[in-house]
Amino acid sequence: MVTPNDHLKDADHRMSGAHEALRRELAAVRTGRASTELVEHISVDYYGTETPIHQLASVTVAEARVLAIQPWDKGAVLAVEKAILKSDLGITPNNDGSVIRLTLPLLTEDRRKELVRSMRKRVEDARVAVRNVRRDVQDKIRAQEKAKELSQDETHRFLEQLQKATDNFIALIDKTGEAKEAELLEV
Repeated sequence: MVTPNDHLKDADHRMSGAHEALRRELAAVRTGRASTELVEHISVDYYGTETPIHQLASVTVAEARVLAIQPWDKGAVLAVEKAILKSDLGITPNNDGSVIRLTLPLLTEDRRKELVRSMRKRVEDARVAVRNVRRDVQDKIRAQEKAKELSQDETHRFLEQLQKATDNFIALIDKTGEAKEAELLEV
């Protein structure tokens, strides 16, 4: 039999996953500052195999607004450049034969506002995901109460713990969103 504690652990794990997914999504949002996480989602067609860029090259922040990508295999330079051009970054790479440099342009005010709107939607989607997990686990706990596996007091206590976990993860998601918003609006 699955216990309410198992349900709470499952909820914690799923809510944590929702926060982690949001964190990864927001890390890929381009700000005026270079970050290696900008290119983590890019896959390169390397000898017929889709390979993540960080498995083919060292990715470093050369300057505040410049990423340097140095493939370990010189033959992969053009494939990496092509993958960056096909990606949704919207940045044209500069290739000197061995190192690819990505210079991040300054963001316009309109583009910043557009990115903030998009980021707020992602934060809200993460909140909804956490609430959906809560609802799912609440239903499971209430079903156990209905089947006389739990008393009303136990059900109430487990639901309070679930609500506390939900509140904590929503606060964490809000904090992550606020930090990214501040980073986006920073000039």
